Amino acid sequence: MPHQPFHYRSLADLEQEIDELGLNLPLSKGLSALARPVTIGGRVAPNALAVQPMEGCDGTPDGRPDTLTVRRYVRFAAGGAGLLWFEATAIAPEARANPRQLLLVKDTAPAFARLHEIALAEAQRIYGSSFRPFTVIQLAHSGRYSRPLEHPAPIIAHHDGLLDEALGLPEDHPLISDGELDRLQDRYVEAARLAVQCGFDGLDIKSCHRYLISELLAAHTRPGKYGGSFENRTRFLLETVGRVRAEVPGAQITLRLNVYDGHPYPWGWGVDREDPAKPDLTEPLQLIGLLQDMGVSLINVTAGNPYYTPHINRPFDQNVIGGYTPEEHPLAGVARLIDLAGQVKTAYPDLVVLGSGYSWLRQYAGHAAAAAVGEGRADIIGWGRGAFAYPDFARDLLQRGELAAERCCIACSRCTQIMRDHGRSGCVPFDREVYAPIFRAGRQAARQAG
Repeated sequence: MPHQPFHYRSLADLEQEIDELGLNLPLSKGLSALARPVTIGGRVAPNALAVQPMEGCDGTPDGRPDTLTVRRYVRFAAGGAGLLWFEATAIAPEARANPRQLLLVKDTAPAFARLHEIALAEAQRIYGSSFRPFTVIQLAHSGRYSRPLEHPAPIIAHHDGLLDEALGLPEDHPLISDGELDRLQDRYVEAARLAVQCGFDGLDIKSCHRYLISELLAAHTRPGKYGGSFENRTRFLLETVGRVRAEVPGAQITLRLNVYDGHPYPWGWGVDREDPAKPDLTEPLQLIGLLQDMGVSLINVTAGNPYYTPHINRPFDQNVIGGYTPEEHPLAGVARLIDLAGQVKTAYPDLVVLGSGYSWLRQYAGHAAAAAVGEGRADIIGWGRGAFAYPDFARDLLQRGELAAERCCIACSRCTQIMRDHGRSGCVPFDREVYAPIFRAGRQAARQAG
């Protein structure tokens, strides 16, 4: 069935369409599974709901959290989720995806410690001193999507026959060298050390969405020790994890990991070599086994590329302006993301798995989330865009037993459009006073630029 916008008036309507499409997407009438505490590496998240890392592009020019950054995390903390996954935070200036991306270095670390302290204090102010969400900070290198100043400055791991063309990169655009990658591990170690000092429970060595580490996993055509074989393509991630474990006492490592790119071989990861529309998790599961053996305690399973295949990454009603409409029903995309997390959990039942991709389901997302947790397809369920729109989704699911339909993300992609227009990101429809003017200004500037 081709793409359709959300149109369901009841849970029964949704169930009927799932059946007609032949999808494996169970829904649970009861939501009690979401109230379960989850043990992560010896610490406990007080429930099975998470705010996923959604970048606001609203830090200061030197990378500190700014006013809107603090506002966002206070709202998230007040929402009652058991896990707060703080957004993509660059580990070096050249690794920033935009001039306002957060940057964790020695000079900015005190501001991150303060942000963490403020968020925890807000959660405990509302839910009591015994309530402490598990906190993760995402340590990131933007790779081919790096734009630390006004203009793009791509740092690529290999030449990609589709993404190079999409970005207008010439055939001779240089690759990041093996030596530069060796030295980059030092930056991850230092950022991890600072994150522990700031009080974060977990460190996410970001490995998704075709940013640098994710691109390395698909570097089939790259020469040298970081390309070609599975051993080489996973070398940077595994060595970085190993070094953080060895050199940063108290570091608890988590990952947001692409297990499927939906991108054709030889440029894709987790894809069937003949048909990129089909996931092949042979290599991703092998990697996850190695990561678990190294002590990684939590995997946030995701897929796709938000710049090139956003329907895989986040099923939508509307794409960004000028974007494509996929020949796929959004429910198929939701079911695929849930299934991918389920395959990881089945293969590694002792690993904590966080599932993504539920926001498109709107007020029925909690029913799919409870079914996934109840059936052992994930341990924790995250809201991304949905948390932008509805930061207290967790409180309503756990206390009211439902989500308010009029507050749920409508998958309109305006939060992404703001980023494409180089503005600070948030929910335009439901946080209108703050973000509607930013959206309009970005659209006007884009039209004037032609």
